[in-house]
Amino acid sequence: MLQILVCPICKGALRHDREAQELICSPDRLAFPVRDGVPVMLPSEARTLDQPPPTGMSFTVVIPARAASTRLPGKPLLDIAGLPMVVRTARQAAQSGADRILIATDHPDILQAAKQHHIEALLTRADHPTGTDRLAEVAEALSLADDAIIVNVQGDEPLIDPRLIDAVAGLLQQHPDAAITTCAAPITDTDTLFDPNAVKVVCDHQQRALYFSRAPIPWARDALADGQQRLAPDLPAWHHIGLYAYRAGFLKTFPQLPPGRLERIESLEQLRALEQGFPIYVHQTQAHPAPGVDTAQDLARVRALLGQK
Repeated sequence: MLQILVCPICKGALRHDREAQELICSPDRLAFPVRDGVPVMLPSEARTLDQPPPTGMSFTVVIPARAASTRLPGKPLLDIAGLPMVVRTARQAAQSGADRILIATDHPDILQAAKQHHIEALLTRADHPTGTDRLAEVAEALSLADDAIIVNVQGDEPLIDPRLIDAVAGLLQQHPDAAITTCAAPITDTDTLFDPNAVKVVCDHQQRALYFSRAPIPWARDALADGQQRLAPDLPAWHHIGLYAYRAGFLKTFPQLPPGRLERIESLEQLRALEQGFPIYVHQTQAHPAPGVDTAQDLARVRALLGQK
């Protein structure tokens, strides 16, 4: 019965999310609630897919902060409007629905800065090969249950949108089969599509990631047949955003997984999970998040933005 309903706005087919008890319209990015088995097909009652589902979810935000940085030495402690960058990131993340915020660092100075600003922090090993390995250490140290949700927020994201944090956590809660959730925004320009530093993701109709790549995917064969770089009309190209939510049980498993062949070729850590058969769901947002701080120019831009407030 629910499968034959159509969206009252676009008249397109709806997908029934049984876990969340919602009917999903992907084109209009709306979720209509199903209450006591009855679909409520009123636009006023629908939530947008950019909003987290109205559930009492519980999750922890972990902010890995390494002292080493080749382009910006001492990056986590660089001042932004009177606060160390990693502290400002933690305060921004605290505006999400997380019930715990923790900085995981390999340096005593960062640990001390967190404590000075009353932020929970944990000193981790300095030899982790990846940020995910650092998160695995945190999950073990905190004795988190396997189904606990951890959102990984990079320490150089002082402008991160708290609603995006809620969205990836909510998506993971909606899908018990998922090990990881992440997010993506639509690609709207040719340069981003062909930039190998901008990771692309393609998904199935249930928002599960099929592949991540530095290459321009999907490849619009006919539009690009003449060898010219262009963004084909209506191309479903998505720019991956490096914000992840994990189940603690997966994090405890991750360090034992061997690096995959595709992971090594693309130099993309998330491909290890896909190669091993762990589903990754992707929250698709129309809003492009503010970029992080990777260079001195990025730092100056963020300082200027926050200095105006």
